[in-house]
Amino acid sequence: MDLIKKSSSGGEVITVDVLAAKDLLHQALYRYLDVRTEEEFKNGHVENTFNIPYMFNTPKGRVKNPKFVDQVLAVSGKEDHLLVEFKHVRNMGGGYIAWIGNGFAVKKPNPVEL
Repeated sequence: MDLIKKSSSGGEVITVDVLAAKDLLHQALYRYLDVRTEEEFKNGHVENTFNIPYMFNTPKGRVKNPKFVDQVLAVSGKEDHLLVEFKHVRNMGGGYIAWIGNGFAVKKPNPVEL
């Protein structure tokens, strides 16, 4: 299985397992970008993450977020983007399901927030 893909900036995106991803999050260089829908994110997410949905739920089904790349750049800061050019992008294999499957901490909504 090929675990390396190209990012939109042309850099390589390497898939790492959930244990390696958890270790990377302890380093200042890495931040967790949760690309699940807003609804999925509100139902539970990894601590200290930010959510920019890659897809939106609509009455006609899921549609791609046309502003996804611009929103990622806005959150990371243009200077950061120019500095690293997203050279250190990692994909967490198994995603959020693998994270919770390994028993790692997640932030769940308070019952009054539902």
